[in-house]
Order: sequence, then C-alpha cells, then structure tokens
Amino acid sequence: MNKNKKEEQFKQIIDENSDRIMHICRYYNPNTEDQKDMYQEILVNVWKSLDSFRGESKISTWVYRIAINTSLNFTGKAFRQMKLMVDKDVQNMNLLIDDDKQLKEQFETDLENLQTRLNQLSVIEKAMISLMLEDLSMREIADIIGLTENNVRVKIHRIKEKLKEQLIAKPSIANNTISHDK
Repeated sequence: MNKNKKEEQFKQIIDENSDRIMHICRYYNPNTEDQKDMYQEILVNVWKSLDSFRGESKISTWVYRIAINTSLNFTGKAFRQMKLMVDKDVQNMNLLIDDDKQLKEQFETDLENLQTRLNQLSVIEKAMISLMLEDLSMREIADIIGLTENNVRVKIHRIKEKLKEQLIAKPSIANNTISHDK
C-alpha cells in the first residue's frame, strides 16, 4: 500500500473509531494522562498493523482487538489489578443490568458499589463487559476476545447473574469477594 493511501485509510479509521478507542482507554485506566498515552499507543499499533489487516472482520472489530490488547499490555504486570472505569453516563449500562427495576434502583444509588464489583472480575470478564457496554454484538465480542460466540454469551450471562446476586443480596461489599469463572 502506498504511503498516501495508507495515511488516508488510517485517518478514516481513526475518525470512525476515535470515540471507541477513548472509551477503552477510560475503561482501563482512571488517570487522564495515562489514558492519553494509551490512546497514542493504540494509534501507533493501528498504524503498524494496517498493512497486515486482511479484512476478515470489520475494521471496528479489528480496532477494538488492538485497543484491548494494547490496554492489557499497557497495564503490564498490574493487569490483574486493572480497574474498569464506568460512570452513570454510560449509555449502554442497561445492557449490564437488564430490565430489573430493583437492580436499576440499586445501580442509581450505588454506582461505586457496582464499579467495585466490576473491578473484582477477571481480566477477560472486564474486557467482555467493557465491549458489551460499547454495544458490540456477541459475535463481535467473540471475535475480539478470541472465544466462541456461545462461550461469550454464557460468560456474560454468568457475570450478569453474579453481579445481580451480589448487588441485590449483599449490598455491602467491604469484606466480600467474588469467585471467578475460570
């Protein structure tokens, strides 16, 4: 691919995916400066990988995969302690809490509790939840994470059930822990 065409394609990809990339950066890092560094690192990785994109998936799926992998690499050895940062302005939070009125009321009154529970999830569970909150389909999440679509669907269902049980039954989380699906 010639340099001008590559630059044009890169610019288009970034124009179409910059918000998604920034959301991933915010999900995985609470520090604004680190988010900017992570964003830049993702852009570098997209640029480096552009020639090898084979078109076997949508560009947005490919960009998400690069963003997730870069985010995990960016956090280094501390990836297990990586925090998933969400706020009540996330449009698709209802995907996580379904239509359960009691859980929605709990969510509205205790976002910090929910965020703490989310951050007790495994790295792969955090990645799946962040992509679900971005309103990606189960197929797209499976392509990004590298699992089967059915496996992703089951894991997300289990995560949602676990969160629901913990948030409704045990609203105080100070001394509670989450068991992780392996």
